[in-house]
Amino acid sequence: MASTKAQDAVRAFVREREWGQFHSEDNLSRSIAIEAGELLECFQWGPDFDPARVQGELADVLTYCLLLADRLGVDPDQIVLDKLEVTRRKYPVEKARGRSEKYDAL
Repeated sequence: MASTKAQDAVRAFVREREWGQFHSEDNLSRSIAIEAGELLECFQWGPDFDPARVQGELADVLTYCLLLADRLGVDPDQIVLDKLEVTRRKYPVEKARGRSEKYDAL
């Protein structure tokens, strides 16, 4: 499985601090949800937001996603591409272009 610069950097960061012992699948899943909530909080009171804060929170979400993918032994790029293919079949362009309905309502 090939890794990205970000994955390699995250692995090194965790290894240097010996934090892998805390990175069970359930702990990482909870951390993703917590960080996603913090990202959502950036938009809580309207459309105005601090771009730097949004980037920081988004980086936290992505970091925990990379850690969970690593823990599960899956390639993040590949699982995204696989899911995109499934979604492509559920939302064919000719039915879904410009529409926001769920696939079963198209």
